[in-house]
Amino acid sequence: MTTVEQPVDVLLSDGTTVQLRPIRPADGPGIVAMHSRFSERTRYLRYFSPYPRIPDRDLQRFVNVDHRDREAFVVLVGDRIVAVGRYERLGPQAPEAEVAFVVEDAYQGRGIGSVLLEHLADTAGRNDIANFVAEVLPANGAMLRVFSDFGYQVQRQFADGVVHLTFPIAPTDATLEVQRGREHRTEARSIARLLAPRGVAVYGASATGQGVGAAVLGHLRDGGYPGTVIPVHPSAATVAGLPAYSSASAAGVPVDLAVVAVPPETAREVVADAAAAGAHGLVVISAGFAEAGGEGAAMQRALVRAAHAAGMRVVGPNCLGVANTDPAVRLNATLAPRLPVPGRVGIFSQSGAFGVALLAEADRRGLGLSSFVSAGNRADVSGNDLLQYWQDDPGTDVIMLYLETFGNPRKFARLARRIGRDKPVVALASPARPPGVGDAAGPDEVAVGALFAHSGVIRVDTVAELLDVGVLLAHQPLPAGSRVGVVGNSSALTGLAATACAAQGLTVARGYPRDVGPRAGAAEFAAALAETGADDEVDALVVVFAPPLPGQLTDTEADFTTALPSAFAAGKPAVATLLVGRAPAGVPAYPSVEEAVRALARVAVYADWLRRPAGVPPELPRVDREAAHAALRPEALDPVGLLAAYGIDVVESVPARSAVEAVDAAARLGFPVALKAAAPGLRHRLDLGAVRLDLPDAATVHRTYAEMAAVFGAAVLVQPMVPPGVACVVELVEDPAFGPVVGFGLGGVATELLGDQAWRAVPLTDLDAAELVDEPRAAPLLRGHRGAAPVDRAALADLLLRVGRLADEQPRVRALTLNPVLARPDGISVLHATVRIGSAVPRPDTGPRRL
Repeated sequence: MTTVEQPVDVLLSDGTTVQLRPIRPADGPGIVAMHSRFSERTRYLRYFSPYPRIPDRDLQRFVNVDHRDREAFVVLVGDRIVAVGRYERLGPQAPEAEVAFVVEDAYQGRGIGSVLLEHLADTAGRNDIANFVAEVLPANGAMLRVFSDFGYQVQRQFADGVVHLTFPIAPTDATLEVQRGREHRTEARSIARLLAPRGVAVYGASATGQGVGAAVLGHLRDGGYPGTVIPVHPSAATVAGLPAYSSASAAGVPVDLAVVAVPPETAREVVADAAAAGAHGLVVISAGFAEAGGEGAAMQRALVRAAHAAGMRVVGPNCLGVANTDPAVRLNATLAPRLPVPGRVGIFSQSGAFGVALLAEADRRGLGLSSFVSAGNRADVSGNDLLQYWQDDPGTDVIMLYLETFGNPRKFARLARRIGRDKPVVALASPARPPGVGDAAGPDEVAVGALFAHSGVIRVDTVAELLDVGVLLAHQPLPAGSRVGVVGNSSALTGLAATACAAQGLTVARGYPRDVGPRAGAAEFAAALAETGADDEVDALVVVFAPPLPGQLTDTEADFTTALPSAFAAGKPAVATLLVGRAPAGVPAYPSVEEAVRALARVAVYADWLRRPAGVPPELPRVDREAAHAALRPEALDPVGLLAAYGIDVVESVPARSAVEAVDAAARLGFPVALKAAAPGLRHRLDLGAVRLDLPDAATVHRTYAEMAAVFGAAVLVQPMVPPGVACVVELVEDPAFGPVVGFGLGGVATELLGDQAWRAVPLTDLDAAELVDEPRAAPLLRGHRGAAPVDRAALADLLLRVGRLADEQPRVRALTLNPVLARPDGISVLHATVRIGSAVPRPDTGPRRL
C-alpha cells in the first residue's frame, strides 16, 4: 500500500529503482518541469492536443486530490518527477473511474506505466471502485499495450477517433500471473547487473594495504577480473598497484558496481559519487549499521533510500561480498581470498562469517560455484532476489541458501514451489518459530521440515549436510525412487548402510545389501557394481569400501578407483563411503555411511516431490469476496459473516451467563441442546465435564447450568445438537518461513500433546488439501477404524481449501481456529471458530509490486 507517509521503491524492467508515491500539492513545480521535457508527440498522445503549457487552474487540480475519489501517483528518479498516473471517479459513489498516465520520453518503455496501473488499481479497489475506463488515441500503441498486456478483460469501442476502453480491476489469476512475471524479470535483471559489471569502483581501500577494503581490492585484482578496477581514494595516486582516483567518474570508464568499505557515517557520500559514475549497485562490506543499534539502523535506511533514489540496488551492509566464476566475468568482490572452482551451484549466505567458511569448505570438497552473494543485514537484496535470478541463469543448476531469518516468507514459499520444479533448492534454515510470531503454537520442528519438503525445498540442519547434499545434486542424477542397492566389501559396513537407509525412509532393495567380501578384487567389485546399476529393482546405489587386511590385496587405491565408475553406467545416483583410497572425479564421497545415506535420502524426498503432480487451486462455489470485505470493516467486524462468505458455516452458538438465559437460548434453538463452558480452552473438553450433550428439556438445562457454573464460571455457550462424528481441528497461523499456513489434525488431548498435525503453505491446491486430510498419524480414524463408517474426507478437504482461500485473499486474518470440526459419513459440522484480525497493513507479497 502506498501512502503519503510511506512512499515505495519499485523496480523497472531494466532493473533500476525508482520511487512511487501519491502526489502532493508541493509537486506543482515538478509537474511543470516534467511537462516542459515532454516531446510534442507525448503531449499530443496524452492530452489529445498540443497543450504546450499547463494552466494554473489545471495544475492546481492535478496536484490536489482527495486520495479516494481522485488519486494520483508520481514516479521520481532522485528528486525529479518523470511520470504521473491518476484516476478520477465518474460521479459520486460511482463504481467506475477514468484512468490516465503519462511518462517522460527518456523513461518510456521501461515498465513505468504497468507499475502505475498496478498501484492505481489497488488503491481504487480499496475505495470501492470496480472498473477503470480510459480513452486512448489509436496511434498510442504503447498505452494500448499497457492495458491489453496486463491480463484484464478489456472491452474496446472506437468512436470519434478515440479508442474507449473499459475493464474490471479486481485481481484475477491472469493479472496476478502477469504481475509476478514482471516481478520475476525485473528482480532477475537487477541482480544480473550486479554480478556481471563492466567496471568496479572500490571505496575505502587504504594505500597501506590494511583493512577490508584493501582485501577486497586485492581479491578483485588477483582473481582475473577482466573489467576495470578503480580504487577511489581522496589523495593517493595508486592503491595496490592500480591507478587511484578521487572520484569514480574521474576514471572515465564505465562503472557498474561500487564496493563500499568506508565508515557508515560517510557511506551516503559514496552513494552520490557512485551514482555520478553510473553505477547500478552497491556492495556494502562496512559494518556498524542496523546490527549496531538504532543509530546504525537510521544510517542504513538513509543509505538504501539514497541508493534507490539513484536507481541502485544494495547488497549488505555488513556483508562478505559477491562473486561470479563465469570465465567471462571472474569477479571476486568478496573477503574470501580464494573461490571454489567454477561450477554450476549458486550460493546465498545471509551471514558474512558463515559465507567465508562455506566458500572454503566448498572449495575443499571440489563443489563448483557459479555465483555467490552474501546479503549481510539484507537491507535490500535478499535470498528471494537471488532465487529469481538463479531460476533463469543458464550457468546455475543447483541453489544453496543459508538463511537466518525470512524477510518475506510468503514470497519465499511461492518462489520455492515454482523454482524447485526446475532447479533444486537446498536451504540451511532454522525450524524454530521466533518469539512473537503469531499467538498459536504453529508447526513444530518436524512439521516445519515437512513444510519445506512439500514446498520443494531440501532443508538441512548443518553446514556439512548443506554441502553433502549440494555435492550429490551437482554431480549425480536424481533417483527414480527410494529403492537402494547397497554394495560393499565389509558385512559390517553394508549392514550399517542398510540400517541407515531404514532410518532415513529409504528402502533397501530385494537381494541387498550385497557383500562381495574383503578379498574381492577390482574386477569382482566392478562386476557387482555394474550388476547393481543394471538392476531394475534399484533406484540408487550406496557403495562402501573398507581397507582389506594386510596382505589381502595389492594396490588397493588403484583397484577401487578403476572399479567405481562402472556404478554409473545406468545413470543412477550413487554415493560412496571410502575408508581407503580416493573416489573418482564426480563421485560424491562421504566420511561416514550415515552421512552418505542421509544426503541420498534428502535428495530422494525432493525427487519424489518432483514426480507428484503440482495440483491446482480449484474453483470454489459460495465464495463472496465483497461480503468478506464487508465483514472485515473496522466498524462492524463479523467473524462468522467472514467465514460464511467463504462457504464455511458455523453452528449457531448463543452465550449465556445465567440459568434463565441458558434455558431461553435452548428454547429458541430447539431441544436437545449442548451446554459448553465459554472459555476457548474448555469448549471441546468433554473429558473435564466442560461439555454436556443431549440436554432434552428446560429442567435439565437449568440443573446442568448450575453444575457447570460452579466449576467453570458463569459464562456458557448453548448450541443445538448435531449428529456425532470424529472431532478434527483446522488452524491458520503465520509461519516465519512460509507466511500463512493451514494445519489439520484430529481432536483430542493425546493428539495435541503429540503435535499430530499436518501443515501446508497458502495457497492450497486440491492435492495439498487431500494430503492434509490423510497425513496425520491418527488419519486412519477418518477412513473407518475398527469397523466405523468412513467419514466424508472430501468435505474436510473442501473445508481446508476454503480456509486456504480465505487466508490467501484476506491478509488481515492473522490466525484462525476451527475446533472442533465434526466429520461424519454425510458431511461435517464446524462447532466453534476463533478468528484473530490484524491491522490493515498489507501482508508481504500481496498487492502491487514494491521493494
